[in-house]
Amino acid sequence: MRTTAPYTATRNACKMCTPLGAALVFHGIEATVPLLHGSQGCSTYMRRYLISHFKEPVDIASSNFSEESAIFGGEANLKLAVENVIRQYQPDMIGIATTCLSETIGDDVPMILSDLDYDRNRTCLVHVSTPSYSGTHADGFHQAVRAVVEQCNPNGRKKKYKPKTKRRINLFPGMLSNEDLRHLKEIFHDLNTRMALLPDYSERLEGPSWIEYQTIQKGGTPIREIERMKLSTGSMEFGSVLDLSVKNGQTSAGSYLKNRFGIPCQSLGIPIGVKATDLFFSRLEQLTLKAVPEKYKCQRGRLIDAYVDGNKYVSKKRAVVYGEEDFVAAMAGFLSETGIIPVLCATGGQSGFLQTVLNRLLSKNIKKQVRVHQGMDFTRMEEVARHMEPDFMIGNSKGYTMARRLNIPLVRAGFPIHDRVGGSRILHIGYKGTQQLFDTIINTLLQRRQDTSKTGYSYM
Repeated sequence: MRTTAPYTATRNACKMCTPLGAALVFHGIEATVPLLHGSQGCSTYMRRYLISHFKEPVDIASSNFSEESAIFGGEANLKLAVENVIRQYQPDMIGIATTCLSETIGDDVPMILSDLDYDRNRTCLVHVSTPSYSGTHADGFHQAVRAVVEQCNPNGRKKKYKPKTKRRINLFPGMLSNEDLRHLKEIFHDLNTRMALLPDYSERLEGPSWIEYQTIQKGGTPIREIERMKLSTGSMEFGSVLDLSVKNGQTSAGSYLKNRFGIPCQSLGIPIGVKATDLFFSRLEQLTLKAVPEKYKCQRGRLIDAYVDGNKYVSKKRAVVYGEEDFVAAMAGFLSETGIIPVLCATGGQSGFLQTVLNRLLSKNIKKQVRVHQGMDFTRMEEVARHMEPDFMIGNSKGYTMARRLNIPLVRAGFPIHDRVGGSRILHIGYKGTQQLFDTIINTLLQRRQDTSKTGYSYM
């Protein structure tokens, strides 16, 4: 007798909707408004997530599907939504991301937009296909970056790449914090090298208090800078999993510029930890032809000294790492070089490349102790983690209830962080960011030891 295996639905997924990542990218471009082609609920959900993390106003327009739109198509809704956004916001760009509903019924968005009557010299329309059933918020983020670069640097005639004497670098950092983006700008400023950073939401989603309401916050990557990316000296793209995806046929912003205009692209993991940051600065030296400033060498020296001082507190501690695939890979690499064992590396992504990346990053004695799970939800993650006796977890605040049930501390990092202030101001990258993460991990473990001690102690 044939039996059917029981179906288990996803519970508390370790990812967010694909259009959410796209909406964040559009908020990182100057004078741009994101518009979701779908139901009002999608826009409301994503606004809530972004507002709770960044603690800033986040506008996301919607084509506001109704039952009628779902049956007969959303063409009229989309056209009306674009017209309303142009009239009310007067943006330089509208980023249009499609949701599950509009993708399922098969709306031909490019055709709808081509038939739209508007001032094409005043407002640029960028469409990105982001059905949530085929990816994560990180996928939507990368797809939106690529779509913007393609739109602003159209195929046209392919120009032969010629090395420029005046260096200018395109940087596609992926889904980092505001503080990470500011640190990258500081590094390029110290190198006296021009950089086109896409996206840059560090000011739009963390600006000063307003006297009067602003329809579109100031800040973001200028569109004119994106349009000049095809003239840059080179590109740099963060993401080890993204790099493998590109090598297996996916197109990223950096690979598009390389294939179309011959611009060299350096792909590397997120620079968290000494080894990853060393590689980052080494690649920067190749691209900029400039030596690393002394201040960063000093930061590196202090970090290594901190590793030595803190080793006795972290050696052989066991951690659960979760979040976006490239975040998990970078964090696991950092933890392993400090002596912490990332016993469980879990993600909601399903690229199939996380295991390969970790095999390259981790030493033999570490990786044989590591379990890697993709397409994971927090319910399944908790079942697995419970048998692995971890000392702490590191990831976004969605893991708090799991940490509470496992009775272990949570080090908050990544996106989203809803139950603390300053989530957007956490610095993860570079020697400086690694130093702060290392200190936070040690202090978290020390606090846990103090809180569970029968007598407590005030000196270590």
